[in-house]
Amino acid sequence: MCFILLGYLLLAGNLYSPFQPADGAKILAAYSFPGKSHYMMHKALMRELIENGHQVTMITALSLESENLGSNFTEILIEPVYDFWHDVKLDFGALHLFELTRMTNPDFIKMLDIIGVKTTEHALKQPKVQALIHAKETEGVFDLLLAEQFYQEALLPLARVYNVPVVTTSTLPYANHMSQIVGLITPWSFVPHGFLAFTDRMSFLERLQNAYTSFHEDLYRLLVYFPKMDALAQEYFGPVLGEVPKVRQLERETSVILLNSHAPLTTARPTVDALVPVGGMHIYPPKALPEDLQRFLDGAEEGAIYFSLGSNVQSKEMPPEMLQLFLKVFGSLRQRVLWKFEDESIPQLPENVMVRKWLPQADILAHRNVKVFITHGGLLGTQEGVHYAVPLLGFPIYCDQHLNMNKAVMGGFAISLHFQSITEEILRHSLDQLLHNATYKENMQRVSDIFRDRPMEARKTAVYWMEYVIRHRGAPHMRSAGLDLNWFQFYLVDVIAFVALIPILGIILLYMVVKLFWSKDKKIEKPKKH
Repeated sequence: MCFILLGYLLLAGNLYSPFQPADGAKILAAYSFPGKSHYMMHKALMRELIENGHQVTMITALSLESENLGSNFTEILIEPVYDFWHDVKLDFGALHLFELTRMTNPDFIKMLDIIGVKTTEHALKQPKVQALIHAKETEGVFDLLLAEQFYQEALLPLARVYNVPVVTTSTLPYANHMSQIVGLITPWSFVPHGFLAFTDRMSFLERLQNAYTSFHEDLYRLLVYFPKMDALAQEYFGPVLGEVPKVRQLERETSVILLNSHAPLTTARPTVDALVPVGGMHIYPPKALPEDLQRFLDGAEEGAIYFSLGSNVQSKEMPPEMLQLFLKVFGSLRQRVLWKFEDESIPQLPENVMVRKWLPQADILAHRNVKVFITHGGLLGTQEGVHYAVPLLGFPIYCDQHLNMNKAVMGGFAISLHFQSITEEILRHSLDQLLHNATYKENMQRVSDIFRDRPMEARKTAVYWMEYVIRHRGAPHMRSAGLDLNWFQFYLVDVIAFVALIPILGIILLYMVVKLFWSKDKKIEKPKKH
């Protein structure tokens, strides 16, 4: 009897258990943009997929061979790495990236157009990518296309070649142009554009600028950017697919977008199930530091400051007078300073300052003695600072860095400075506030607690939704019907016009009736001629 009962319970457990993972799925990952910071998120995702038993074939601009991902990982390397910053400097006349602080938002949108089109075309030209496009056997080869939601749309026809659903990953948080991809309305009245240093509490003039910037980007993408990507898609996929669908249509066939975002680092806004926040996916439990770094930080009895401007903005390109300013202020501090500086031969380096070409950032921020993180405000670094509750001193340079730091300032856990306006007094005062005003640390701890409080760890969330899309063959039930409407239907222009037409027609009809009766009365009252 006990055996029968046990069998029944096991059967019932199988019947009512959650869906099992999509074991051994074959995933094609297309990541052609050569941004080093982007690959922190990509390689975390690749590792998690492989650890969950999936096979990954990855088109990549940066090699992951050193990650030792095993036999389930196949790399299609784009060679050589495309130097997109050369194009940016050529087009905008910038000698170094610190000058990008002077760029306008329309210039940033143009910059993303340039680097997106150039890097995508460079990838599509690769013989190995061409072989993938022109493969004779395509049915059942892959179960999913994983692509980057970052100006690489001409790679999306790969999903048509292999007849698979699409999941995209965005290394940026929510972007206003994602509205058109998932079929929702992003209210410009309280959702700030990703390049503007606004919060969700905007003044009239800020709402005016936000509406202009958002509309300008939408129009630019529609009239300038998309035609370029359509031309690339047709050129490289046309021989296989014939008439290639417009990339705007292919975008709308995306099943899920995994966003590098999570509360409270983004403002509340309308969303749909297909937008899944997985911010912090690149953050792992801290590892042991190299011996020299461990000794340096352990000996920081008054605390330590960590300084890094990320992978694109290099400290060695800092103007000489600004470098001397930083060194003078750092040398006067009682704290130790650990600085990611790409040239270790700095003359007259203060005794309390250590520089290294590369540093394990997240592991350093996890050290108990690190009290301040000096950053450019990149999203990945901001998330690491928040995760380990280290107050921020930001020098935003371009794109979303301004918005990230502005939200951090509003949250009370950061100070943001305009790089071109920094003086010795301003820098010293800002560091003193972050080191000795306990409010910054308290606010950062509160935000950190919220950021880490989630039902499932970020990497597991990402893998769950990819497996979900595979299990449900693209999950069409999550697709918004708004994507099938014309713009005038989506925004109810036809309904508004119809409703407005009724009283207008009523007024016109009333006017005609009154005019008719008035004319009759005139005829009746008209005296007869004798």
